[in-house]
Amino acid sequence: MADGRRSALTLAAFAGPCLPLAAFGLPLVITIPHYYSETLGVDVAAVGFAFLLVRAIDIVFDPIFGTVLDRTRWSFGRFRGWMAISGPILMLAIWMLFMARPGIGIGYLWTWLLVAYLGYSIAVLAHTSWAAKLSSQYHERSRIYAFWQTGNVVGMIMILALPVLLNAVRPGSTEPDILHGQGWFIVLLLPVMIALAIWRVPDDAPPPMKTGERSASLSDYFRLLARPTVVRILIADLLTGLAPGIAGTLFFFFFIRVKQFTFVESSGLLLIYFLAAVFGAFIWTRLAKTFGKAKSLIAACVTYAIVQFVVVLLPAGNFWLAAPFLIAAGIPYSAGALLLRSMLADYSDEERLASGYDRTGLLYAILTGTVKIGSALAATSLIVLGMLGFDGKVAANSTQLSMDALQALYAFAPGVIGLLAAAVMIGYPLTEEKHAEILRQLGERDAATPPPQPEDLAAVSPDVLPKPAE
Repeated sequence: MADGRRSALTLAAFAGPCLPLAAFGLPLVITIPHYYSETLGVDVAAVGFAFLLVRAIDIVFDPIFGTVLDRTRWSFGRFRGWMAISGPILMLAIWMLFMARPGIGIGYLWTWLLVAYLGYSIAVLAHTSWAAKLSSQYHERSRIYAFWQTGNVVGMIMILALPVLLNAVRPGSTEPDILHGQGWFIVLLLPVMIALAIWRVPDDAPPPMKTGERSASLSDYFRLLARPTVVRILIADLLTGLAPGIAGTLFFFFFIRVKQFTFVESSGLLLIYFLAAVFGAFIWTRLAKTFGKAKSLIAACVTYAIVQFVVVLLPAGNFWLAAPFLIAAGIPYSAGALLLRSMLADYSDEERLASGYDRTGLLYAILTGTVKIGSALAATSLIVLGMLGFDGKVAANSTQLSMDALQALYAFAPGVIGLLAAAVMIGYPLTEEKHAEILRQLGERDAATPPPQPEDLAAVSPDVLPKPAE
């Protein structure tokens, strides 16, 4: 693992795959549910159940792939190959989801969501684990994940800018026109960005297995789940993902139905939100360097909660009055994703010191699982609205109770969840000083342990190999 500072060009290349991945992930949770229910006529509750069930299945895949990732010993690097494998899977699924025409049913949506999440899981887990291995330095990791998160946000901005650009080129572009254009954009960009990262970013081959070292297994996954620091990071990540996940799922319904904006105007507001998130990524990185990662995350969560509580007061149809609120909500958006992943990378060093094993892939498989749980729980907001009489296709058919619930779910639920996330981070134990001591001890131990030789491994009986430390 490198100890020095990575160049901006290297980190920009590393963040490249985030552009198409985030460009896909945003419409997947925001535009696709709206399109399949409102334009294609699939029942809104059925759409919510499809996302919920596929996410539940996908969660099971993460620990399995995490063990595979930690066992991978490819000479050209364990992360590059998996990024390459994910590309074709994603391209096929994206094409089928974005180019769907009227007449498809819930089975079509269920099938291609499953394929899409399979490819997406491989790509995201390999990519975030790769980031943890680019440096062992406490603050450099925040910088790496700031580039990573900036790539995600820029990808979202690019996909959000497409409706505005398409409408300027072809006035009167419909939602299907826009969604098809987004699909083309992602499918063309994805292989280019993956190839750039594979070519430009180092991915050192994992060291040979030590004498007595056992391969990663599902038992390691559950053992790591019991670590108190991991539990704290997971809960915070679940909450910081769930809050904007609920708001994102309901964004177009809220701003179109409640605040009386058009689809293009709503897309413009969402674009402003993510532009603010780009600046937020570097703001929180700088604050983390001064005040620590946990304290900075607490400040971001409280800021987000306050903004969500007051958004219901916005007058309907006033774009320029709504814009400052979207900026204020967007600035804290990046904090959870980048700081918690940096904190987990720090913990991976603590885990290696305690157990003697590198379990980076499994740790990020656990974290990826919380993201999916958050997305699945966010999708239940559509189920709740459907049960209360919300009609995703004909606004006049929605009950007043469902419209009141829409406002409460969009504004107040995310705000309360944000405050809970802040509370979880109070008293977080793995500080910069403690991490520096962990690295010192790892350095001493690694220097004192010579690498295993092939003849040594062949001469050792499996019956006398030392038991792994717990």
